[in-house]
Amino acid sequence: MNYGKEFTKGIIKENPVLVGLLGMCPTLAVTTTAFNGIGMGLSTMFVLICSNIVISLLRKVIPSQVKLPCYIVIIASFVTLIQFLVHGFVPSLYTSLGAFLELITVNCIILGRAEMFASKNNLLASALDGAGMGIGFTLALFLMGSVREILGSGTWFGLTIPGMASHTMSLFVMPAGGFLVLGFVIAVVCAIANRKPPKKLGCDSCPNAEGCDGSCDGKEEEAKA
Repeated sequence: MNYGKEFTKGIIKENPVLVGLLGMCPTLAVTTTAFNGIGMGLSTMFVLICSNIVISLLRKVIPSQVKLPCYIVIIASFVTLIQFLVHGFVPSLYTSLGAFLELITVNCIILGRAEMFASKNNLLASALDGAGMGIGFTLALFLMGSVREILGSGTWFGLTIPGMASHTMSLFVMPAGGFLVLGFVIAVVCAIANRKPPKKLGCDSCPNAEGCDGSCDGKEEEAKA
């Protein structure tokens, strides 16, 4: 198993938000600021890594008939833990995220990775999968939150951006702005992910190769030299 691939796949190639279109509810609801976006992303990543590890360790013990309820209990335990931590150390974030912090329990990204990956793979692979997917989710929310906060409020992490405060567009902090930014970000990521390498110059890529004696290929090599 390629552990490096398991870790990096969730960042861009299989990004749960920008490619899989999962976790849309918190993605659109809490990304009005960069701080909220990165806070929700890191909280979800913590739950994702921890639940993947525990489910992987117990994958041969949990009966298949009750595996979904067991997964939810495991995930809910870590969600409760992250709630206490956020409430105790970052109360402003706890207030901003509200019920969406509790709804991490039924986030389809976490349940999906538990069912599709953690329940079928070893501890290290499951932990790396959770970390990669969590980083991809966090980056997506952070990027969306930054764009929406800068254009909609003229600030970034609460700091006023010179020249932007008087030219804000309130659309971007509204639900419609969330859909708009999400669409643009998905388009950019898809363009990057699907970008093809440049064609190699030479006879193989030439449309007139069949009727050519190949003399131009020699001239091309001389020009390079």
